[in-house]
Amino acid sequence: MTQDELKTLVGQAALQYVKAGSIVGVGTGSTVNKFIDALAGMKGQIAGAVSSSLASTERLQALGIKVFDATEVDELDVYIDGADEIDHAGFMIKGGGAALTREKIVAAQSRQFICIADESKLVQTLGKFPVPVEVIPMAARRIARQFAVLGGTATLRLKGAQPLVTDNGQHILDVTGLTISDPLGFETQVNQWPGVVTVGVFALQKAHVCLLGAPGGVKTLVF
Repeated sequence: MTQDELKTLVGQAALQYVKAGSIVGVGTGSTVNKFIDALAGMKGQIAGAVSSSLASTERLQALGIKVFDATEVDELDVYIDGADEIDHAGFMIKGGGAALTREKIVAAQSRQFICIADESKLVQTLGKFPVPVEVIPMAARRIARQFAVLGGTATLRLKGAQPLVTDNGQHILDVTGLTISDPLGFETQVNQWPGVVTVGVFALQKAHVCLLGAPGGVKTLVF
């Protein structure tokens, strides 16, 4: 099966975690787009969705699914999102699509986090995928120097020739050269640096279940 077919497979499999009448937390990215497409088939059975990005909001609305602002909802039953990497404990690197801050917000609002990914995203130790960090622009150079002390190389993410601007009006540093053996400790440390909005290591908001697309079908990992 192609990677696109595997994404479709897990996107459809995630529907089993959607409760009738509920408001669904929806993430961002190419795998989540497959879930959104599948969710459209049961839009008459749910109240709507809370989205982690403008791109996902537009896709949901185009398919006729009502999108609530996160401030309108106290708690969500489930949040369904992808990952750039996930380890065997359910810790993840996320933010390849630059929506990491809003993804963490919606994940924190949800009782259960269902990660959907193809099996290439499962790793023993986080860090091969560059760690995205959303930063306030005036702090970017100093934060890059702090990562250098940890052995990482931070590169400003660009869109064309200009810095990419997130939905929150901030910039992204992508950090390579790190091996993250203590995801919770790393997330806690970096989040305390002045100017960091969010680091793309999801340890406090780890996955509870991961649906992995594999040639033989969907593998379910429970953490």
